[in-house]
Amino acid sequence: MKKLLLLTALSVALIPAYSQNAATERQMIENVIQLYFDGWATGDTVKLGKTMHPSCHLKNYRDGKFIQYSRSEYLSFFKPHPRPKNLSARIVSLDITNGMGSAKVEISTERDLFTDYFNLMKTNEGWVIADKVSTRTSHRTFDVNAIRLEKETILEGLKRPWSIAFITEDEALISEKEGDLVKVNLQKKEKVRIEGFPTDMADSLTGFGDNTGKFEILLDPDFSNNKYIYLSYAAEKGAVRTTRIIRAVLEKNSLRQIKTLFVAEPYTHERFHYGGGMVFGKDGKLYFTIGERLFTEKDQPIVPIAQDIHDRRGKVYRINPDGTIPDDNPDFGSKATPGLYATGIRAAQGITLDTSTGKIWFSEHGTHQGDEINVLKAKANYGWPIKTTGKYRYAEYAPLPIPENNYTDPVWAWLQTVAPTGLHFYSGNEFAAWNHNLLVGGLSRGSLWRMVIEGETIKSAEELFADDRVRIRKVVQSPAGKLYILSDEVNGKLIRVRNAGF
Repeated sequence: MKKLLLLTALSVALIPAYSQNAATERQMIENVIQLYFDGWATGDTVKLGKTMHPSCHLKNYRDGKFIQYSRSEYLSFFKPHPRPKNLSARIVSLDITNGMGSAKVEISTERDLFTDYFNLMKTNEGWVIADKVSTRTSHRTFDVNAIRLEKETILEGLKRPWSIAFITEDEALISEKEGDLVKVNLQKKEKVRIEGFPTDMADSLTGFGDNTGKFEILLDPDFSNNKYIYLSYAAEKGAVRTTRIIRAVLEKNSLRQIKTLFVAEPYTHERFHYGGGMVFGKDGKLYFTIGERLFTEKDQPIVPIAQDIHDRRGKVYRINPDGTIPDDNPDFGSKATPGLYATGIRAAQGITLDTSTGKIWFSEHGTHQGDEINVLKAKANYGWPIKTTGKYRYAEYAPLPIPENNYTDPVWAWLQTVAPTGLHFYSGNEFAAWNHNLLVGGLSRGSLWRMVIEGETIKSAEELFADDRVRIRKVVQSPAGKLYILSDEVNGKLIRVRNAGF
């Protein structure tokens, strides 16, 4: 029984985001699994019991033996207890055929990786768990110093890749800032150009500091059914340009049914700080960053761009997947730009979801120093340019204070210039000691940062690949948990990061 109760000491927030449309079968199954684990993590037998069919049996596989429990036996083992902290989990796969479903779930603790296989069926009362099989694998090492990092180039010849979205373990979409949107096969080392990209895409001049091009590529949480993808890029109108967010259907190797979700007007001549980072929250909403578009502070108006709620630049937004505005967005007043969620942003590109807590974190470029990591809060003002942890490029700049404003401090600010970009919370077995660590790529120093998180505090930061630097644009994991980085180079690469000691 003690062994079984080890399984209860888990807290998970498993359910990925989904669209705001009517509840799908997939969504309903995810809700059942979430309710099960909410009860499992706290010993709540009422929640557990609601998810299981009366005939349900639960099986554990350990030490070469199966242990089977009936529903009533299983529930009798649970007692209420506090929800443990610092756990990570994910739904690996979910298949549905008619009224039957099958789900694989991984939960990683400090010491073990639990793998649960659920069989579910749809009854008149809704989806319920018919049976579950669970097994546990000990992580090989918990010593960070025992990890031996290796890089393996999987693909090269990419034109300054900005983002990657895995369709399957071996197939992904990659956006090239100075090239195309391509579909790549990691096994065959092949890439195919995706046709039908909007014709207003502005080309990069390939000069220093020119941020123009294609940015984020993001799959809809229900991509396997609706084939929606989301893209951000620099759009131009004559000699001026801005950030545009679109949704499209990926049909074979072409974009169809393109819909504009957001245009960060006004169009301007500047080629800097477009933003363009995107992520789905656990609430199913689309969050994205828009930069203020200036290179130097001397061009700021009296009311700085990022502080002006009527200006679309220098903000973080939250919208529904179809571009409409959620009813529960924070209220900035009737004249504020629609979809506004947070203000005071200079140049934020990386944005990611912590699936274990539901919180969204984002990185931001400073000027001279001032690079930051922030936790996204509704209606927060992150200060730029009134408040900064760095120095202004234009030394004489002195913004007027805005007395009524309150500013949110970053959770981390570097003393050196890092140019942080894509960031990701690690979850997996290969780097077990890194579970729930925040990984952040950097352009300026060309290194990968590993940050130990406790709540909303970064307790420590380690700079990896300090002697083997390459401009890191993105850090991601594949569906199976493999760790990859994208290098921002003329001959850009998709690089697998391995633990040679695993």
